[in-house]
Amino acid sequence: MVALAQTPPSADRLRLIDESLAQAWADQVRHDDRLRGLAVEVRFDRGVAHLSGEVAEPGELRLVRDLVGRLAGVYGVWCRVGVGGREPVVVDLGCGPTKQWSGNLGLDIFPAPGVDAVADLSGSLPLADNSVDVLFAVHILEHLIDFLPLVDECHRVLRPGGVLHVMSPWWGHVNAVADPTHVRLMDVQTFKGICQLRPPGTPRWYPLHAGCDGASIFADLTPLPPDAAPAPPTHLARFFD
Repeated sequence: MVALAQTPPSADRLRLIDESLAQAWADQVRHDDRLRGLAVEVRFDRGVAHLSGEVAEPGELRLVRDLVGRLAGVYGVWCRVGVGGREPVVVDLGCGPTKQWSGNLGLDIFPAPGVDAVADLSGSLPLADNSVDVLFAVHILEHLIDFLPLVDECHRVLRPGGVLHVMSPWWGHVNAVADPTHVRLMDVQTFKGICQLRPPGTPRWYPLHAGCDGASIFADLTPLPPDAAPAPPTHLARFFD
């Protein structure tokens, strides 16, 4: 269980953690034959791994994601990697003027530089079924009284193997309550509920990664088809109580 006294790492410590993670990943690549020849760049920023580049098939991307996520100190694994020569379709939800990558499609309720389409995220997303490879919901869910309809919409628009990246303030940090527009408190365990505790017939998710740095929570989720097996307990135990 996350302790109430958890303190976010300082900027200096995060910088050193990023350096340590970069060294650990370089060692992994040197000693793992499966990674040789893969054109994927992995950059670490405040404990979040940013993947870019291209792979030949989805299994290669899943391998890199899984191995990066196993490194101690990684809070999230964010990805913009092409597969089989196709550029990924990446959408920033509620992006405002800042996108996670400049080439992403930006959706927001208010027009602003960087917003490609105006959309109310509490309603239906103006995106076709199975049309998106990656969705970013960075500092969005805490602003919605009921965020489950948006999570369900994300499930609808993601392609098989697509990923929803979430970042929100952790409920135990002052940032969670300092902004009066925050209407929901979030924890890593919230995503256990999204993945395991929703009623039958609702969209199902598999948690690729989840973490908390003492200020923010991170979750990387991929949609499950209705007949897919749930995540095994050994996998869930990495992230959830």
